[in-house]
Amino acid sequence: MSDTQPRPPREIRAALDAHSTLTLAYVDEDGPQACAVLYALGGEDDTTLLFVTSATTRHGRALVAAGSGTAAGTEGARVAFTAQRDGQVWTALTGLQGRGTCRRLEGAERETAWRAYSERFPYVDHNDRLRQAMERTDLWELRPDWLRLVDNGQGFGHKTEWTRPTA
Repeated sequence: MSDTQPRPPREIRAALDAHSTLTLAYVDEDGPQACAVLYALGGEDDTTLLFVTSATTRHGRALVAAGSGTAAGTEGARVAFTAQRDGQVWTALTGLQGRGTCRRLEGAERETAWRAYSERFPYVDHNDRLRQAMERTDLWELRPDWLRLVDNGQGFGHKTEWTRPTA
């Protein structure tokens, strides 16, 4: 099933909310690579994923080099990702696949996004040393333009897809 509504179907939004770690896939000069990052939801459509990483990490450098920029409206680096719980059996496997653009946030956008991130992970604000380190680290926005929920609990290979409408 594919959906092109402005917001993803309820089951996709619920699955995004149910998880907190995504595996981010990107490409740099050494080829394809993936890494795990914690994410929080932000944005009006319940699909913007916020994560923290330094621009000096391998994936941070790749995102910057791919044109992620910092200015509002910058298209950003193209990435793919998955999110799912560990330890699932295949008959009940549930997870998300997605593609989208990723960009570094600054200024007022970063402040707003940081509030959403710290609400999702309140332990960050409860540890001064961790909070100070995280505040100095880059905050990124991943804006999916395609999402697929796989839910074998509804039948083997059951999928719900959503594509962000183009303007």
